[in-house]
Amino acid sequence: MSGGHGGRRDRPDPAAEAFAAGLALVKRNPALAAVEAEVCRRKKCARTPAGGLAAVDSGGVVHVHPTKRAEPAQWAWSLAHCLLHLGFGHVPASTERVRTQPDRYARAARCAVVNRFLLTFPVGRAPDHLPGSYPGGDEAELAARWRRDGIPAAYEHCGTAGEHPDQLLVTWPSWEGSTPPDWETAFAHALTRSVSASMDDAGGRRDRRTGERLPQRPWDRALNWFVSSYPLLGGLAAGLTVVADAELARAQGIAIAAVSAVAGEIYVNPLRTLTDGEWRFVLAHEMLHAALRHGERRGPRDPFLFNVAADYVVNGWLVEMRVGDMPEGLLHDPALAGLSVEEVHDRIATDLRRHRRLATLRGRHAGDILGDALPHPGAKPYTDLDEFYRRGLTQGFELHCAGERGLLPAGLVQEIRTLAHPPVPWDARLARWFDAYVPRPEPVRSYARPSRRQASTPDIPRAGRYFPEEEVPRCTFGVVLDTSGSMGTPLLGKALGAIASYAEARDVPAARVVFCDAAAYDAGYLPPSEIAGRVRVRGRGGTLLQPGIDLLHRARDFPPDAPVLVITDGWCDVLRVRREHAYLVPLGASLPFTPKGPVIRLT
Repeated sequence: MSGGHGGRRDRPDPAAEAFAAGLALVKRNPALAAVEAEVCRRKKCARTPAGGLAAVDSGGVVHVHPTKRAEPAQWAWSLAHCLLHLGFGHVPASTERVRTQPDRYARAARCAVVNRFLLTFPVGRAPDHLPGSYPGGDEAELAARWRRDGIPAAYEHCGTAGEHPDQLLVTWPSWEGSTPPDWETAFAHALTRSVSASMDDAGGRRDRRTGERLPQRPWDRALNWFVSSYPLLGGLAAGLTVVADAELARAQGIAIAAVSAVAGEIYVNPLRTLTDGEWRFVLAHEMLHAALRHGERRGPRDPFLFNVAADYVVNGWLVEMRVGDMPEGLLHDPALAGLSVEEVHDRIATDLRRHRRLATLRGRHAGDILGDALPHPGAKPYTDLDEFYRRGLTQGFELHCAGERGLLPAGLVQEIRTLAHPPVPWDARLARWFDAYVPRPEPVRSYARPSRRQASTPDIPRAGRYFPEEEVPRCTFGVVLDTSGSMGTPLLGKALGAIASYAEARDVPAARVVFCDAAAYDAGYLPPSEIAGRVRVRGRGGTLLQPGIDLLHRARDFPPDAPVLVITDGWCDVLRVRREHAYLVPLGASLPFTPKGPVIRLT
C-alpha cells in the first residue's frame, strides 16, 4: 500500500505542468516580464478565484487556482491578462489604509480594454467563450457608457475570474514609508523597447552578428515616425515591411515606391533622394492604398486608370492632413476633393488620353498598386491581412481621436468607419431588401372557401383563407438574371435559391423573371418553387442587361412600383434602372458604373 501511495505522489501533476508551461510562455515576453509580480498558487488562499483561473491584487500578486486544469496557452493568456491590469494601472499600488473597490462597470470596462489589447499583442490563446472584438474607447468612456446603458452580456464577465472580480485593491503595510512599485511605467518602457527591437530586427536595422544598431535610412526614419508620432497609421507602419532593393526596383520599373497589399510589403527605390518629409508622404500614400484595399476594389475597371483615381484621392487626403511633404509631380487636384475613388474614376474616364500620360509613384504608364508579392530574398507568406488592415486603421483612428491629433478628411473617416463594421451577411441584406420593398400579400377570409379545419368539425362553419387575384401584381418583384458565359453555375444556384426561399417565406405568389445574355428572354411570372427548381436557364452568349431592364419597364402587366433585383457577375453593360432596385453580385466583383441601388455581395 505504501508503495502504491508513493507512486501516486511521484506521479507528475498535469495541472501544475500546464500552469508552469503557461507561465514560461509569459516570461518569454519581455514587456510582460518587466511587470514584477508574484504568483500565489496556495490551496487555502482567500483571494483565489472560485470560478475562474486567476485574479490580481494591488500588492502585485497574481492568485491562480491551484487545481483548475487548462491548456498552457490559456494559462499564458490569463496570466498576461492579470499582468496587464498591473501594467495599465488598473490596480495601482498604494500605502492607503482604506481602498475603494471598483464597481462592476469599471471592472468590465478594464477587462474589455485589456482583452482588446491582447488581440493586437497576442500571448497564449483566449478562452473560446470570449467575443472576438471589443468596443472602442478607454476604460472611463466604456464604464460611463455601460453605467448608462447597461453592460452587454458578452462583456459582463470577460475577465479571468469567472463571475468574481479579477481586480482586487488591497492594503500593503510593507510599503509604508517607502515608494510603492510603478508597474505602469515599467510596462510602458519595456513595451517601447520591445516594439523598437522587433522593428529593428524585422527591418534589418540591427547587425545580426554584433547586435549593434545600424544607421537609419530615410525611409526607416519615416516609418518610425508613424509608429511613435502618428497613431492613425502607426499600427499599419509597425506591421508592414519596407523592401529597399535597387535591383528589384530597376527590374520592376519602380521609380519611387509601390505596394503589395497581398504580401504586406512596400517596395521603395533606395536610389531616389527624398527628404524625410517626402518619404513620410510616400509611405503614408502606399499604406493607405493597402489598408483601403484599392487593388481589390478595382473590379473590371482599367487597372492603371483606377490607380490614378486612387492616387488623386489619397494625395488629396494627405495634403489636407499635412502628413509630410508631397514630392513634385504627384497627382493632386483640389477640384476632386470629397469624391470617392470610384467617383473620381468615372469622372476622369471621359478623358483617357490626358490621364494615361500621368504617372504614379511607380512611374509613367504603371500603377503603384501591385497584386502578388515581388520575389526577393527574405519574402514570407502573410495570412489574414484583411483583419490586420482593418484592425490597424480602426485602432489608429481611435488613438488619433483620443489624442486630438488634428482633423481628418471626411472621406477617409467614412472609409475607416466602413472598415470598422464588418458587412452584414449577404443573405441578411437580401432579406432586409425584401422586407423594405416587396410587400406581403394580404389574405382574405371567405366562407365560399371552407377552411381545412372544418373537416374535423363539420358542424362548425369556418371561413377559408386565400389570396385574391388582385394581390398578385401588387406583391411581386422582377428578377433580371445574367446568364452569360462568365456566370458560374454555383453562383446561379445560390442566387436563385435565396430568392425563391425569401419569396416563399413572404407568401409572394409569383415573380417576373427575365434572362439576359446577348438578348432578353422573358420567362414571365414564375412561382417561387419554379424559380429555384424547374427554371431552364437560357442563353450563354455575351452580356447585355439593359434590354431586360427595358422589357420590365415597358411591360403593361408589371406594376410600375414593383422593385427589380439584378443578378450579375459585373461583366455587363452600363445600366439605367428607373425604379427601386438592387444588385446581387459575387464577392470581389465590381460593377462598371456607379450603382444607384444597394449592392449585395454573395459570399
